[in-house]
Amino acid sequence: MADPVLELAERGRSLSPSERARLVDLLLVSLDGPDSSVLSDAWEQEIERRIAAYRDGRAQAYDLDEVLAEARRLAP
Repeated sequence: MADPVLELAERGRSLSPSERARLVDLLLVSLDGPDSSVLSDAWEQEIERRIAAYRDGRAQAYDLDEVLAEARRLAP
């Protein structure tokens, strides 16, 4: 009996790169399951919390160039 996953993969190779990317996105979304909305809501709340903290001056912001320089120093 043939392996349906291998058959699908072979058929997928005939798609254009953009069609393959779309297929991958659809398959990945299907793995999220029903709890993904709970996670999305939690991330949305966290984003709002971080933005409010930044606007209120409760969060320290770092300049990108400084962060990259420190990263290069730590991991040459």
